[in-house]
Amino acid sequence: MSLTPRLALMLTLPPLLWAGNAVVGRSVGPLVPPLLLNAMRWTLAFALLLLIARPARALLQDLAPLRARWGYFALTGLLGMGCYNALQYQALHSSTALNVTLIAASLPVWMLAVGALLYRVWPTRRQLAGALLSLAGVALVISRGHLERLAQVQFVRGDLLMLLAVLSWAFYSWLLARPPAHMQRERRPDWDWSALLMAQMLFGLVFGWASAGAEQAIGVPPVQWGWPMVAALVYVAVGPSLIAYRCWGLGVAQAGPTLAAFFGNLTPVFAALMSAALLGEWPAWFHGAAFALIAAGIVVSSGRGGAGKLTAPAAPTPR
Repeated sequence: MSLTPRLALMLTLPPLLWAGNAVVGRSVGPLVPPLLLNAMRWTLAFALLLLIARPARALLQDLAPLRARWGYFALTGLLGMGCYNALQYQALHSSTALNVTLIAASLPVWMLAVGALLYRVWPTRRQLAGALLSLAGVALVISRGHLERLAQVQFVRGDLLMLLAVLSWAFYSWLLARPPAHMQRERRPDWDWSALLMAQMLFGLVFGWASAGAEQAIGVPPVQWGWPMVAALVYVAVGPSLIAYRCWGLGVAQAGPTLAAFFGNLTPVFAALMSAALLGEWPAWFHGAAFALIAAGIVVSSGRGGAGKLTAPAAPTPR
């Protein structure tokens, strides 16, 4: 399918919103505990989805199909909303928005690893070469541009948390790409994107508020409410959660996962521009080199014969 301006916009908007999510999460770090921010984000998104999407409301009126598939939605809710987003907001307390988004851009590497270990989907040579390039980019970020010191590097806590977040996202993505038999389209109810998102939210909110409660129990500063905090909460609930999810699902369905992957890796570029403009966190030379390596890895692994075995799910949970 040809890349029309409308399709290009549809695929560019989600990376822009995801980059904004990282920058906003970094900027409100002093105002709100990270796990509480995650729980409040999805609670507001849940309420908005109830207002705007009739299929999502219909799901709650007949819970029998959901109860029959509760295990699947509990696991996807835990990995997608309960783990990935919570770990990302925690990572942003000690790592920069640019570092976080660059590490997140290494997702194809971990997708290959999870696919080989759990699903016996073996990567091609092109995919392995692309994975090595992407890993080199991540190593460049973590070592702060001194690869010769990589063996002695002291990891920033946020970098490690973001690596864990990306690993959870890889498992989650494979659950979407290879769902169990009862979640195959021909065997599940005719749920649209909003109903599927709502099903994950129901369980993700349980994990989100449980972790936020544990966070409060160990003692964290209270939320500093004000217009900056309210605006940030509205943004992360609407932009990266609902708008990006819908645009990405439609865009991937029309363009395919291979082409969409190139747009997905615009996130670090947008994060670098936003961080410089809004947070004063200017990128260093190794950030640009790391992005080039990660982008090269995507290009190599998506070349002829490289993308056939592994396809990304069409509509992952928004980041």
